[in-house]
Amino acid sequence: MALRSHPTLQQRRLGVELRRMREQAGFGGSQLARSIGATPAQITQMEAGRTGISVDRLRAVAAACMCVDRGLIDALSEIITRREKPGWWEEYRGSLPADFLDIAELEDRAVKLSTFTITFIPGLLQTRSYASAVFSQAFPSPTRHEVDLRTNFRLQRQATVRTGTKTYAAFIHEAALRMQFSGSAVLAEQLNSLIEDSRKPGISVRVVPFNVGTLPGPSENLTYAVGPVPELDTVQMDTGQGVVLFDSPPHLAAFRDILDRTASVALSEDESRAFILSVKGETEGKA
Repeated sequence: MALRSHPTLQQRRLGVELRRMREQAGFGGSQLARSIGATPAQITQMEAGRTGISVDRLRAVAAACMCVDRGLIDALSEIITRREKPGWWEEYRGSLPADFLDIAELEDRAVKLSTFTITFIPGLLQTRSYASAVFSQAFPSPTRHEVDLRTNFRLQRQATVRTGTKTYAAFIHEAALRMQFSGSAVLAEQLNSLIEDSRKPGISVRVVPFNVGTLPGPSENLTYAVGPVPELDTVQMDTGQGVVLFDSPPHLAAFRDILDRTASVALSEDESRAFILSVKGETEGKA
């Protein structure tokens, strides 16, 4: 079987879970290979997501590693059976950085999503003008074509939550509500759109105001994507060096705690709508 040059996020995550399964059983790659009739090289490639694995082989690995978590095994089987159905984001492979595709895949495959943003309105709720302004101010400066491509991609991602079939909780710091990327008119339009989105089924928007006094978590924007089973949850964080993904149990527990603390200090949904409306009024007054 030919090796994949660009494993998808889900393919890489399958490999990570296979490695965890093996390590929890105390096996080395050679020992597992002998148990399932494979070569050590095949085990290495499977765990890197660079070669495919059948559901039968997955179950053989689980049996050899004495993994009896049926929910996890079934969820990993679903990843395997979905491999013949590439997502819409694959059309952009080679045109956009791989991080963009990973984020779209993460959002699409999640059962529900939560975000906490500090520097800008969440991408899943941005207007075209606002998204274009954000991308235009990236460094190094992108071309007009790159800005348009990235903006269209971001808007296409929004179908994940705008259909109302997936629960989405957006926690937004007041700083993000006031940050102007392209003047007060663009921001006012964005704030009005945010208020409208907050009333849609499945979407919750809550503000963390300045008077909270401290950030309940890290200073980066983050997304918590809930998987079909807790073991497949993933956290995506934006940093100055790019996108970072976290999926280890200790990291996931820490980020769940961060979101719980964020929820405890954020305004209610009704209070948040009123707050956003007031910021919009201030913004329009400065136009």
